Amino acid sequence: MAEIDLVPLTEQELSGLADLQPADYFATAPEGALPPPHVAARALRQLAAGTPPFWCVPFQMVVRPAGALMGGCTFKGVPENGEVEIAYGVARSMRGRGIASAAVAQLLQLAARSGAVQRVVAEIVVDNTPSIRLVSRLGFVAGAPFVDTDGETVQRWTYRLPAARID
Repeated sequence: MAEIDLVPLTEQELSGLADLQPADYFATAPEGALPPPHVAARALRQLAAGTPPFWCVPFQMVVRPAGALMGGCTFKGVPENGEVEIAYGVARSMRGRGIASAAVAQLLQLAARSGAVQRVVAEIVVDNTPSIRLVSRLGFVAGAPFVDTDGETVQRWTYRLPAARID
């Protein structure tokens, strides 16, 4: 797996992305490395509603040691009933290098450390074979396909975090 750092976007960066006016320092990011405007807008709405940034602000996937931005990932909201949904994406030109695997593995660790999560879910379009291979390799288990609110057929993949040990 690639070595990456997850760096949260600032509120100013989110505003620029939501308004299709990303900061100049994102100019060198490969196409598809930045969260889409609707993701930035969702995070801003959640922040305005009082959601803690940890649960809604997208992280940049920054590859070590170069410091290059390769993609983004996020929790999609506060955990409900011990479950949190994640989303992730890597620039098309940077795929196949273990970047998304490293990012999802870090999201799983962050979720586990929060103490509020027992299950992490990812809803994946059924024909997204690379993403399905990624979550399967990390230990997610497939649920039945369904049609989401955007009209796409997706499959819900669930990762059950190990129960906390009490010593």
